[in-house]
Amino acid sequence: MEAFFKTHAYLLENSRAQLRRALMDNINWNDRLIGIKGSRGVGKTTFLLQYAKEHFDVHDRKCLYVNMNNFYFQGQSLSSFAADFYRQGGCTLLVDQVFKDPNWSRELRLCHDNIPGLQIVFTGSSVMNLNDDNPELRGIVSGYTLRGLSFREYLNLKEGIGQQPVTLEEILNNYARIAATVTKLCDPLKLFEDYLHRGYYPFLLDKPDHSEYLLKIMNMMIEVDILMVKQIELKYLSRIKKLLYLLALGGNTIPNISQLAKEIGTSRTTVMNYIKYLSNARLINVLYRPGASGTRKPMRIMMHNPNLMYAILPYKVNEQELFECFFLNALRPSHEVSIGDRLCNFLVDGKYRFRIVEEMPKRKSSKVYYLMHGMSRLCNDQIPLWIFGLLY
Repeated sequence: MEAFFKTHAYLLENSRAQLRRALMDNINWNDRLIGIKGSRGVGKTTFLLQYAKEHFDVHDRKCLYVNMNNFYFQGQSLSSFAADFYRQGGCTLLVDQVFKDPNWSRELRLCHDNIPGLQIVFTGSSVMNLNDDNPELRGIVSGYTLRGLSFREYLNLKEGIGQQPVTLEEILNNYARIAATVTKLCDPLKLFEDYLHRGYYPFLLDKPDHSEYLLKIMNMMIEVDILMVKQIELKYLSRIKKLLYLLALGGNTIPNISQLAKEIGTSRTTVMNYIKYLSNARLINVLYRPGASGTRKPMRIMMHNPNLMYAILPYKVNEQELFECFFLNALRPSHEVSIGDRLCNFLVDGKYRFRIVEEMPKRKSSKVYYLMHGMSRLCNDQIPLWIFGLLY
């Protein structure tokens, strides 16, 4: 136990979080069992350490950070370790990468039932199941998702402007005022270009070879997160990777599930399952018709965020697809986004139509909001695309 406390103190003393994430204020920290999911590279470890620094002294033994990658847990269960920590006066256990324990759900349940005075905050893969489909954790865990940096967080990190999140309704009703406030403090268009390249994942910001780092992360998402959590045999790894590449090449076209199944050598059902896993891993975003469930045929599949587009297809990035990818990723956390009709690219919350354009069309529809992706100055009825990056 002493070795874990020394590691905990060392990590807190040397942790330098560049940005306080908005999720920190959205979590009910009084809950006993808190799960924070997120894809690799979004800063889950830093988030846990930041919480510890804000609420406990570095050498306060009531709080302890542990990583399930530690070989110690090959011979010691999480529940017995948690019990030892509690007996020594511990009250908050921060468990990083809990899914590395194959029995993580059962172990967390044992902790919850047998150690009522202990709070556990754990992180895990975005592929993990924390909802009602997990019977061992049903009704006892409060689940949250830590996402990559929004454009707002990126601006605050780079320029220190202190911009707060805005709602979709605030953008639609007051976009000129909001945009004018931001443009007085920085040049959002110039920063927007860099954000699309490498601004979503915090660890990429200081990497000169950011694309290579991101490719490594993408491979780990598939090789570790998907295969390990979903218990898929290693021999199927190449099929999932090839499917991701084919989906990235697909662009604006409606995915042909039968053709994809033929190309990777499997069934339509398996392709649909792989698409679900890739979506849960935050590698892709899937669009359906309005009102259609996730079990229906997808109408369009995009990379999850623009950074991934540059990593997987660096010489084939289509600007229109890039901007649509940004918009979808920015809206998805809090809104229902469906494939648009003949007038628009997207239908949001079943009522707002959005079309992303470089220039305003000569014949405009009053039913559509037109978003300008290259706009440097504000004009009437033209909403800058980057402003939707302020939503979280």
